[in-house]
Amino acid sequence: MFELRELQLGNGQVGLRNVGNTCFLNAIVQCLSHTRSLRNYCLMRTYLQDKHSKQEPVLMNGRHTSAVIYLLGVKWCSKSKSEQIIYPFHFSLTHSQQDAQEFLRFLLDRLHTEINRRPSKRPEAFAMWQRHLDRDDSKIVDLFSGQLRSSLHCSVCSHYSNTFDVFCDLSLPIPKKSDYGRTVTLRECLDLFSQEEKLDKENSPMCERCNRHTESTKRLTIQRFPRILVMHLNRFTMSRYSISKSTVPVSFPLNGLDLGPFGPVDCPVLYDLYAVCNHSGTVNMGHYTAACLEEEGWCYYNDSCVAEITEEKLQSNQAYVLFYELKSFNVTRK
Repeated sequence: MFELRELQLGNGQVGLRNVGNTCFLNAIVQCLSHTRSLRNYCLMRTYLQDKHSKQEPVLMNGRHTSAVIYLLGVKWCSKSKSEQIIYPFHFSLTHSQQDAQEFLRFLLDRLHTEINRRPSKRPEAFAMWQRHLDRDDSKIVDLFSGQLRSSLHCSVCSHYSNTFDVFCDLSLPIPKKSDYGRTVTLRECLDLFSQEEKLDKENSPMCERCNRHTESTKRLTIQRFPRILVMHLNRFTMSRYSISKSTVPVSFPLNGLDLGPFGPVDCPVLYDLYAVCNHSGTVNMGHYTAACLEEEGWCYYNDSCVAEITEEKLQSNQAYVLFYELKSFNVTRK
């Protein structure tokens, strides 16, 4: 392991070797390694100061945290070749899923479990969030967790009710393009995600006032904004007999993405992009890569190959998972 008293980083521009269909893993690890708060937290051993994380992670108890720390140390604090990097991380995993977004959820969940500050034990939005923190409190929650509000409006008695759910990423639908070659904007995806949905009696929850299932409308908004906002562009849709992939180009801002209109109060909530996970190819023959923001510009990570990339080339029909960081932490986070 790497003993660091002061955080002296290299440029981190080191690729990860593909050891057999691990491009999905490599791309997500590159994006997470450029999540500065998480990287510094791991490399500086800050997690050891947390109440229930006093012991250094070992293979059978904290192996994912231990593997991530080892990988980050080699990537950012040494000049090791890429062939030496992926093995300790790869063989610590017992996960065979090869979808990048699902692997991201898996890894964040494992890291949270291993560095959870709470011991293991089983007014609405704020109360629900406090209940969540009573059992789940880690650096992963600090950075990646947000809260969604689902508002239900009964069409019979006009009663409103709200439920609140924690999220670590937003899975956004991609509008179908009406014109050939038309580029969809990220704002259009967000609008579709948050648009009001009509529910019939069979698919609607029971109305608290009517005490029966009624026709209603449902709308999602962001109640609590995370510091690191991960947005998954849902390119894969499942029909009864097959899975298809959308190749619609989605344009997204690199700086100043304003999510204020999708929150509880319409005020600016600005995010800057720092990493993109891409998927090229088809459903059955696909490949994952990453683009990450460095001090001197953007770098493209294709397994063990690393190259510079222009901002213009970030925009493509291959963007799959977008990583944004909140520009200012002055947003109310209750």
